Amino acid sequence: MKKSHPIRRVVLATAATVSGIVLLLSLKPASDPAAASAQGGAAAQQTAAGQESPQGGNASQTGSQTVTGSVTQTQYGPVQVRLTMSGGKITKAEAVQAPAGGTSDQKTALAIPKLNEEAVAAQSADIDAVSGATYTSGGYKQSLQSALDKAKTAGSGTSGSSGSAAASSGSSSSPQAPATQAPATQARIITGNVAQTQYGPVQVRITLSGDKITKAEAVQAPSGGTSSQKTALAVPKLNQEAVAAGSADIDAVSGATYTSGGYRQSLQSALDKAGG
Repeated sequence: MKKSHPIRRVVLATAATVSGIVLLLSLKPASDPAAASAQGGAAAQQTAAGQESPQGGNASQTGSQTVTGSVTQTQYGPVQVRLTMSGGKITKAEAVQAPAGGTSDQKTALAIPKLNEEAVAAQSADIDAVSGATYTSGGYKQSLQSALDKAKTAGSGTSGSSGSAAASSGSSSSPQAPATQAPATQARIITGNVAQTQYGPVQVRITLSGDKITKAEAVQAPSGGTSSQKTALAVPKLNQEAVAAGSADIDAVSGATYTSGGYRQSLQSALDKAGG
């Protein structure tokens, strides 16, 4: 019996060694680099897929366009309006240019925030002038209208391209539809009659978009001596007031009563021609 003990020890040691090797081999697949790599790749694909979906949705929901209107020159400086639009609606309005220097800084600081708010609220250029900032308000409305016109034109271009695709199915009337709408938005230029004043003739020319005055200018005005100075002072103001008022009901410029009177007469004749 004493001779069998060493053999048993050898057998037990061998069995323990074999069991350890089997255990190690059974654990190896769990740490296999290839399997881990495959699992990591699958997880990365799932993460990437999860990130792509919400990005596409946000782009369609928050898509907006920025449109900048034309620069409008006023007696106190240029005015230019920029709009942010989403789905054809004004979501933000701001003046990228406005009169500055001297009292203009105060008037601009007073008027522009109000005009911005009114533009968003009205969703059009049909907004009230801010008291004490008539010229800035008039310039703002002109630039705002030009921005809206640009946005409308851009929208028409988009719908026109889709209409062209539809026309390829055989309809010949679809591509002609925009052409029939063009005259409705086409600007008209009308020159009023010459009004004779004590210091010389006055004649006004206006540009109309629909029934709205978008531009007014004096093609004739008194000149020579002090008349040139008075004309240079009065006519820009009268032009701005004509656009802002949309009629001949405008105030005379102090120191240029005769020129103002002649301007209003010619302006009214131009409006009468437009109405007729």
